[in-house]
Amino acid sequence: MQVTYENTPNPSTLKFNFTAQIADASHDFPNVESTDTSPLAAKIFGFPWVSSVFIGQDFMTITKQDWVDWSVIANPLSGLLSEHISSGQPVFVKKTVDPDVNENDSPIVKQIKKVLKEEIRPVVAMDGGDVVFSKYEDNILYIQMKGACNGCPSSQATLKDGIQVRLIEAIPEIKAVEAI
Repeated sequence: MQVTYENTPNPSTLKFNFTAQIADASHDFPNVESTDTSPLAAKIFGFPWVSSVFIGQDFMTITKQDWVDWSVIANPLSGLLSEHISSGQPVFVKKTVDPDVNENDSPIVKQIKKVLKEEIRPVVAMDGGDVVFSKYEDNILYIQMKGACNGCPSSQATLKDGIQVRLIEAIPEIKAVEAI
């Protein structure tokens, strides 16, 4: 499988693009202890320069420590990812739960999740990130910014000028969108 890479708005994070889907939903691995469901994420954390790993449907973002340059590690890492997938090794060892599905969600939460899934998450994924619903209370939507969005210098502008504006436009009951 061909794996290419590109810069993201977050200079510490590189986006690795796969030519096929590797996951059903996005998954965030903020540390090595969280990788029990993904042998691929665990393999990446085997390198001491890794800070976090995020796996999207057809991409992966890797955030590095400041003491190493992408120019040294990007090509070998791309080859490692290609080899892992091409050899048939699993990305995940057990099925994970889709965070967008919950039978107990209120109608407004279902509507919020729909807008996030269909309109906002695909746009954010182009830069190697993701936005995940956390909770909705007192007309305030709380989300988690993951992948390249986590720690990105422009994430606050994305949140307030893009995500919040679109969600309030679609669902006027929302008064604010906050990242947690």
